[in-house]
Amino acid sequence: MAEGSSSSDDAETATSDTAESVSLSVGVRELCEFTGRRGDLDHRFTPAPSSREGIEGHARVVARRGEGYRSEVMVVATLEGLKVQGRIDGVAENGGRLEEIKTHRGRLERMADNQRALHWAQVRAYGALWCRQQGRERITLALVYLDLVSGRETCLSVEAEAATLWQELESACRAYRAWALAEASHRRRRDEALDRLTFPYPAFRPGQREMAETTYKAVATGRDLLIEAPTGIGKTLGSLFPLLKAMPRQALDRTAFLTMKTTGRQLALAALAQLDPGPQRKLRTLELIARDKACEHPQLACHGDSCPLAEGFYDRLPEARQAAVEQGWLDRDGLRQVALEHRVCPYYLGQEMARWCDLVVGDVNHYFDSSALLHGLAQARQWRLGVLVDEAHNLIERARGMYSASLDQRRLARLQKEAPGALRQPLARVIKQWQALVRQHGGEDPGSREAPRWFALDALPAELIGSLQGFCGAIGDHLGEHPEDTHPALTDCLFEALAFVRLAERFGDHSLCELTRHGRGRARLAIVNQVPADFLRPRFAAAHASVLFSATLAPPRYQIDLLGLAEDTVWSEVASPFVAEQLEVRVCAQLSTRYRDRKRSLPGILDVMSAQYRRRPGHYLAFFSSFAYLEQVREALAEAHPDIPQRAQRRAMSEAEREAFLEDFVPGGEGIAFAVLGGAFAEGVDLPGERLIGAFVATLGLPPSDARQEALKTRLEQRFGRGDDYAYRIPGLIKVVQAAGRVIRGPQDTGTLVLLDDRFARPEVQARLPRWWETARR
Repeated sequence: MAEGSSSSDDAETATSDTAESVSLSVGVRELCEFTGRRGDLDHRFTPAPSSREGIEGHARVVARRGEGYRSEVMVVATLEGLKVQGRIDGVAENGGRLEEIKTHRGRLERMADNQRALHWAQVRAYGALWCRQQGRERITLALVYLDLVSGRETCLSVEAEAATLWQELESACRAYRAWALAEASHRRRRDEALDRLTFPYPAFRPGQREMAETTYKAVATGRDLLIEAPTGIGKTLGSLFPLLKAMPRQALDRTAFLTMKTTGRQLALAALAQLDPGPQRKLRTLELIARDKACEHPQLACHGDSCPLAEGFYDRLPEARQAAVEQGWLDRDGLRQVALEHRVCPYYLGQEMARWCDLVVGDVNHYFDSSALLHGLAQARQWRLGVLVDEAHNLIERARGMYSASLDQRRLARLQKEAPGALRQPLARVIKQWQALVRQHGGEDPGSREAPRWFALDALPAELIGSLQGFCGAIGDHLGEHPEDTHPALTDCLFEALAFVRLAERFGDHSLCELTRHGRGRARLAIVNQVPADFLRPRFAAAHASVLFSATLAPPRYQIDLLGLAEDTVWSEVASPFVAEQLEVRVCAQLSTRYRDRKRSLPGILDVMSAQYRRRPGHYLAFFSSFAYLEQVREALAEAHPDIPQRAQRRAMSEAEREAFLEDFVPGGEGIAFAVLGGAFAEGVDLPGERLIGAFVATLGLPPSDARQEALKTRLEQRFGRGDDYAYRIPGLIKVVQAAGRVIRGPQDTGTLVLLDDRFARPEVQARLPRWWETARR
């Protein structure tokens, strides 16, 4: 059970440059979060009020109080060399009673013990400060819990002696000050080491120095940077080194290295191990991973009554936290080792250590998602943050996914059969509004064999949204009263509906509301983000500097417009270290792989692929725009040329299956491997030397021209005047260049790239291909 925010008592730790003159200040809430939690970790679902509800609930309680009641009362004192300050929620009875106001949903006795301990720690700290400030010897301390559904207040109060409260506060301050002084000392040693940091190799690779210098200048001036740099120059090291060098000079508190895939995290950690080698590392480095991959007991519920690593988590956290900072290198294995040695959950230890590590390596979601951990910490602690984004050409699509949500009519219908009695009426109202919406769009349902019908709605369906809001509240109230009801259908439906409702509150011309009907009772309603800039712009603005790099970012205007980067964002294009002689590029101008021409394109494609394979046998990748087209060509090749070894990417391959697919690319081997443009094997795959000697790319990678894509084109035309480019041409060619980039990975590599479509010969298309390619028509 989580409480809504009800006070602004946070204040940041501030340190001077030297340990001798260090001065520290801390807010009451931060102090108590560090020293006051006790007991188990408890992540059983309980309905949590939003921040807005917490603020409104606080105001409701204050409005009920009589004359003389004061709210938001500032207190401050210095003790144990630490300045402590905060705002008391409420002071009553002529200063003889303090109230800390919290909001909740559901049964109050379901509140986790660690959370209740935190609340008492807060009000007792305020009591100590208030008594010292007012010269009082005794005080009444009250925790006031407001039930947002019933409006009922529950008050827990104690009488306390000022001397006892002061002693408790002194003890907490001693613990926090010792930690903060150690942090200041670490920060000083870290900055001194980064000032002396040297590049780990005798020389930079071609293009790498240029990238490093450009990155350093961008960070030094606090500007965002888009840098397009080719494969093989060492982009990871070329971005990390200058940013780390800039950290002490720009007083950066933290750096976040954000990736799209696990392989990106591994490359970043390998580069950091070179820059800051053990065993005497100066940087604290943390790898953030997903909860399902970090969980030691996935079959157990995440609370102390079930999981041994959740039981007593907060009692053991201080020692685990200390061990973690002493170890410093907290990749997945390092963090797990510390966590298990201290019998705490690795995932939640990682969440805690994100506060205390200098450099965090994680997925882009950890900063850009709506509830991102790193962004929340940076805002709350007012960090000066440096952000690096690897493979940044993927960020547009990833962010669109972060800010989209959908509802499934069938899921709601199935739930209606199993719903508890208290939910049947609110659910019936939702289903009624669903049916009304469906009747408004499309008349008869499509048959099971017909193509789905798609509709772009002019506005959000207000009646359905209203009924959904009521339904979410009803589920939350039910789960608060009946926490034992853990039926997956119920919680899944709640999270789906909550995500939709929250995005509905922020709906605008950055998104589209769509209805897709697959048949009777099988409709989906979705809010689909089309312009992530409106959501990402505040994230970029919150960072001191953000550096986004990839081999395919051009044109910069496309990235700036759709990501919401600042208008003064710097653009840099690093020259390729490769030469045209390394890559034979051929355009088959006699072939058309447009959708209408695909069947008759098969004989020509088979001739080109088989001829190239026989001319130089070895490993090839063949990229097609869809699994259907891929299978069409693969089957035709197997029939016409059964002697050519082949294999193919399949839908929804597991991580182990993907690894096995790549392991077959062994030096000296032969065959053609079929894959999908924009898929798992079209980027981020390193197959140097003879592991891959060529690639075939069919189509320009353009998305299918369906109703949804045309709606996107219209919206992008309205916003930026570049609808066709932004919806089709640019993202398509980014996929092509990424796929082609699998062939040449290093200065010694040579290979062949065959572009299977006449449109590759057009001047406007060739102008957007890498400059070092030299294309020849055939």
